[in-house]
Amino acid sequence: MRILVIEDDEVIAERLHHALTKEGYAVDTVPDGERGLALAQIRPYSLILLDVMLPGRDGVSVCEALRRGRHNVPILMLTARGQVEDKVRGLDAGADDYLPKPFEFKELLARIRALLRRDKTQKSAVLVVDDLEIDAAAKVVRRAGRDLHLTPREFSLLEALARNQGRVLTRDVIIEQVWADDRSLSNTVNFHVTSLRKKIDEGREKSLIETVHGFGYRLRGSD
Repeated sequence: MRILVIEDDEVIAERLHHALTKEGYAVDTVPDGERGLALAQIRPYSLILLDVMLPGRDGVSVCEALRRGRHNVPILMLTARGQVEDKVRGLDAGADDYLPKPFEFKELLARIRALLRRDKTQKSAVLVVDDLEIDAAAKVVRRAGRDLHLTPREFSLLEALARNQGRVLTRDVIIEQVWADDRSLSNTVNFHVTSLRKKIDEGREKSLIETVHGFGYRLRGSD
């Protein structure tokens, strides 16, 4: 699982990176809201640790922008502020939880695990795009009621596209974040997309998977 840490305090960011990596998470860190928002919009993170007081764009603004863009990644806000109105502001912006600084790392880990469990439960529901159904728990895909037989890589690619419907996933994101395989080449993605299209779009005029030339791929409705 990959976590994005948006924190401008270098010491705190370094400690979080070290501690979370030690717990087995893959971690990206950025020191300001603008770069954090840009990264969160293009990479499918499992969770975001978001400081409120950030240069450029504050954490509440980042959270609001992600929710407006229909990014449902769990967000845990971190801040030195502990007043009730600040907590309410963050939660109203779309944050899932709120932890004031200073905090015990054990509590942070417990809150991360709780958010990831909650997110996993929510994601176990069937994803539907037009007449395409993806059962993430059962690893079953159907189009117009007909079962489709996908390879593991095809399934993980389709699921990622469905969870980010309308947003472009670059080839690098697919290789590094969806497949977690830095040995694959760009043409490997092209091969699997072509194979996936044949399976889900057979006999149909328009493909659900759209190529955005120079960028990557996205899943869209047939309309």
